Amino acid sequence: MNNRRKLIVGLGVVAIAAPLTCFAQQSAKIARIGFLGSGSAANTATRVDALRAGLRELGYVEGKNLIMEFRWAENNYDRFSELAAELVRLKVDLIVTHGTPGTRSAKQATTTIPIVMAVSGDAVATGLIASLARPGGNITGTSFFSPELNTKQLEWLRECLPRIRRVAVLFNAGNSENALSLEATQVAARSLKLELQPFGVRSPSEFANAFSEMSKRKVDALAIIDDGMIIANAEALASLAAKHRIPASGFSAFAEQGGLIGYGVNFPALFGRAAIFVDKILKGAKPADLPTEQPTKFELILNMKTAQSLGIKFPQSLLISATKVIE
Repeated sequence: MNNRRKLIVGLGVVAIAAPLTCFAQQSAKIARIGFLGSGSAANTATRVDALRAGLRELGYVEGKNLIMEFRWAENNYDRFSELAAELVRLKVDLIVTHGTPGTRSAKQATTTIPIVMAVSGDAVATGLIASLARPGGNITGTSFFSPELNTKQLEWLRECLPRIRRVAVLFNAGNSENALSLEATQVAARSLKLELQPFGVRSPSEFANAFSEMSKRKVDALAIIDDGMIIANAEALASLAAKHRIPASGFSAFAEQGGLIGYGVNFPALFGRAAIFVDKILKGAKPADLPTEQPTKFELILNMKTAQSLGIKFPQSLLISATKVIE
């Protein structure tokens, strides 16, 4: 009889506990993150994978306690405002951006939803945040000073090819923030006694004509000012540089895709780092109180195969400075 009573009581406890467990699972908070991308899902996959990996390490699993809403500008920066507004209407808990134009559009779309910059140009100079230590407002993340990188790329080109005189500069004319980088590159060119020839493009469809014009003008080399659209098309740019036999320097991924010299930050690493900002904010931290970070490590990547095809021999000084040499 006692055993029977124990069984009945046990079944009763299970019956009561089951709905409570179900209720707890249903009421668990599901984070909803918006992602505002400048390119497409395909050409941003490596960086998004790094973000996802970072979030998984912190306990976020898509479909269980995380939902990600992606909006892609497909290299058309005019779409940013519309896409940012869509994410705001979805009432996401947070928006992840990359690049100054996308971050600016997100900021204009909302002053309350937190915004995490996976990476952006100088966020202070462009007015996105008040200061690195105290960003203020609803934006934080990682920011770096693009003009310094672009200047260094020009210096690497000159060290590799001391006799160059006419250097083309390719940049996204649809990104007004590139003005700072272009100005810094022009200053560096004057100090190196180089003649700079700017080539502005607004979409990948304009790449071929730009390179054809460079060939007509017989430029000695090319420096590339990076932004979201440019970075997303690293392979196409490297292929055109090879086709027209123009020695070129750009962001680090440019060399990995076949360009001669690449210098800059490790973008996937920064996207992975963005997950930490996301986690802190979802747990209650305010973007205004989270200091904006700056990258401390920069990569110099040399593509030996491309150099050999162009008949170029990297100087020993450059090889010693290189983070990676692609054979």
